[in-house]
Amino acid sequence: MKKRGKMADSEKILKLKEKARKTSVIESSFATVQTGIGDNYIAPYALALNANNLHISLLSSIPGLLGPLSQNWGSKLIEKYSRKKIALFGVLFQALTWLPIIILAYLFYKGIWTSMLPLLLIIFFSAYTIFGNLAGPAVFSWLGDIVSENQRGKYFSFRNRVTGFFSLVCTLIAAFLLDFFKQHSFLLLGFVIFFAVAMISRLISRELFKKIYEPKLKLEDGYYFSFWQFIKRAPKNNFGKFSIYVAMLHFAAAIAGPFFAVYMLKDLQFSYVIYIIVTITQTASGLLFMPLLGKFSDKYGNYRLIKLSSIFVSIFPIFWLFSSSPLYLIFVPQLIVGIAWAGFNLAVGNFIYDAVTPQRRGIAVSYYNVLIGAGVFIGATLGGLVAKYATINFMNIFLFLFLISGIARAIVSIIMLPRIKEVREVKKFDGHKALKHLVLKTMRLPLQIVGPNFELLVNKKFRYIKK
Repeated sequence: MKKRGKMADSEKILKLKEKARKTSVIESSFATVQTGIGDNYIAPYALALNANNLHISLLSSIPGLLGPLSQNWGSKLIEKYSRKKIALFGVLFQALTWLPIIILAYLFYKGIWTSMLPLLLIIFFSAYTIFGNLAGPAVFSWLGDIVSENQRGKYFSFRNRVTGFFSLVCTLIAAFLLDFFKQHSFLLLGFVIFFAVAMISRLISRELFKKIYEPKLKLEDGYYFSFWQFIKRAPKNNFGKFSIYVAMLHFAAAIAGPFFAVYMLKDLQFSYVIYIIVTITQTASGLLFMPLLGKFSDKYGNYRLIKLSSIFVSIFPIFWLFSSSPLYLIFVPQLIVGIAWAGFNLAVGNFIYDAVTPQRRGIAVSYYNVLIGAGVFIGATLGGLVAKYATINFMNIFLFLFLISGIARAIVSIIMLPRIKEVREVKKFDGHKALKHLVLKTMRLPLQIVGPNFELLVNKKFRYIKK
């Protein structure tokens, strides 16, 4: 009887976890609406409020530092409160922070404190980031408990595809609407509408959080370790070296990161539609290749995917130097980096799940993100100071930052990647075979979109030709 009872409980938990995974995909889709029409338009909103280059860099660097620091606090809250309660608290106040951000548009329209508005936007967006990151360790740990190890590559690639699709659609629709509002001299009204919808969508995602099953988390004695213990041990253990590498890569990326939008909107004078199409190509290409990236991660390991992705993450900014044509930017640098960052982010998240025990995931990911935050803060601030004060006569200042960022990314990867090891046992990587498989799979993607019958017909013809 006891065995039957245990089996029944086990089956019940499996069903609850399955339902939780499905609900999490829906929840994250609503959360992504906030990103698509909210976060993605913060830099253009700042420019509309007359922000300068230094303001733009601070809009990236300060939230980039304070957000991860708040994760440290969020990881400690796991000791006292359930992960669901922490997530609900953080998400609620993150959503409500859109209200003061919206009010800035009214103040600009009325001519009140106009010189202070970019600084106020930095403060309010920092608060928005802090509340969102406060829930980060709890949500990360929570998701790790509802997705088993052998499902992670497949599940998170699917989840990222769904959320990426919603982000893509929302961002593109918003761009057309924003151009319409700009043409009719109601640009700030467009931002107000977007941010209001972003707030509502985040509140909906909070309601969905309430329905997701939360497994009990048992914190064993001795699970806790301080941030300084983490720093001290980091150069000596695999996860520490991995964290240092990712932080240094984000530092290098942040030198240029805040200025792609400024370069396109100010220097190249792109419309919002062209700007967004160039921007979302990165999301679209990652979305298209996400299933292959997930399978690659499960089969050959996260380290191998990180290594391959880092090559293209490094060279991507340098491609911006060769042409300013929108078509070139869409089909060369943005297409490449979309696949690269999608693979890198997927592998990095799964690497953490593999490398850290469930009890320590929340605290480990918070410390890991503090290092990344420090890297982003230093990199973006450095880039902002160069953009504002440096005199570069031989090339555009933003292209100079892109070049420096690309070189720095490559140096970081060359130095740090050989020091990191794969955590779990994976299949030996055969580069030639994997490339051949990737090409065939890539060729089949359009066929899968057209339809299964057409794909079956082509496959039959292909087999006939081979014979």
